[in-house]
Amino acid sequence: MPQDADEIRIPETTAGQAWPARTRTVSFIGSACVVTGAGDFELDDLNLVRHTFPDRHVTLDGDVITVWPTSPPDYTRTPPP
Repeated sequence: MPQDADEIRIPETTAGQAWPARTRTVSFIGSACVVTGAGDFELDDLNLVRHTFPDRHVTLDGDVITVWPTSPPDYTRTPPP
């Protein structure tokens, strides 16, 4: 699915936000966040990002930590009020 240009913000950091020490870039695509490292991240790095996004699904794949987007409401099952 193509993204609107204003939904893609690469790279970006949030003021006051703590990222793992190996962080090279932080990219946002819509509500998803991709943290790319200069080397493989460790579980402590994953836990730091999970703490930053407590209600989101966060995964680790070597040198990439992904904060998955929140699901939009599914109006196909229940019509909006």
